[in-house]
Amino acid sequence: MSRIYRGHAGIGETVTGQALVASDNFSARYDLDRIKGVFSRPAHKLYGQSYDGRILILNAAKGGVATAWMLRDMVDRGIAPAALILNAANPIMAQGAAFANLPMIDRFDVDITSVIRTGETVTVVPERGELIVQEEGEI
Repeated sequence: MSRIYRGHAGIGETVTGQALVASDNFSARYDLDRIKGVFSRPAHKLYGQSYDGRILILNAAKGGVATAWMLRDMVDRGIAPAALILNAANPIMAQGAAFANLPMIDRFDVDITSVIRTGETVTVVPERGELIVQEEGEI
């Protein structure tokens, strides 16, 4: 049976993909190599891992106004996460996700980074603020 986690109603379309999870914070500017599609900050727990096409599940947004155009640029170039799931987004991250048409949900009732594992298949339903984790064998 699927597990469903509820957050604040989010941004974007429903998407399903493989989770990439860390309890670290997230900045599109400081944590990513936007050309290669990998986490590039050596201190980040996801260093060296590809974010392309993955559902990123991280703690909190950090950084400033450059995030909006960086997320849009990543989506336009086709090297971007499929969605952003955060315990806490800031207005800049929400603006960036909307500008990039990148699905995003935040403000869950649980620490979302502690209940989802990297590699799990998840469905993001921003309209309802739901993150649905598919159990093995489910379609």
